[in-house]
Formats: sequence, C-alpha cells, structure tokens
Amino acid sequence: MARGVAVKSSARKKGVAFVIDCSKPVDDEIMEIARLRRKITVTADSNFSKRYLKYLTKKYLKKYNIRDWLRVVASNKDRNVYELRYFNIEDDAAGDE
Repeated sequence: MARGVAVKSSARKKGVAFVIDCSKPVDDEIMEIARLRRKITVTADSNFSKRYLKYLTKKYLKKYNIRDWLRVVASNKDRNVYELRYFNIEDDAAGDE
C-alpha cells in the first residue's frame, strides 16, 4: 500500500452561495444596488456561516443608519436566502395603547 494517496477532486468541499433579497428597500429608493437585479449573491469557498453573513448585513445597515427601519430575516422558502424587511411599527403602536 502506498502512503500519501492524493485526494480526488470530487472529494473537495463545494462552495456555499447565499442570496440577500433587497427588493423592498430598493423599490422604496432607500438603497441603491449597482446591479440590474435586486438580489445580492455571496459565494464563498471555505466555511462561511449563515450567522456571519447576517452579522455582516446588520453591520452594513448600521453603518448607513438604516438599521432602525430594516431587519434581516431568513426566507421560509430556502435556507440560503435572506431578505431585508421593514419593522412593523404599526403593530407596536397599537399594542401600547
């Protein structure tokens, strides 16, 4: 038996792709995306977690002072799709009265 057998290329880890749907803020002209589509695709070759992507998105929103109005929510349709939604301020105001 030979030692140090090379690993086949099919055994390598595949990249991970995440999608951030920014259609609601773009429609309301709060954000501008330089692409034709309203979705941002993030691809990574190494271990890139969903939690870290959500953290980076929140950090971006905080930097531009729109974190108070938008939140990052995982889409129910797919595990790797996130979308930016508005907070429901009307429900909170009705509950206080």
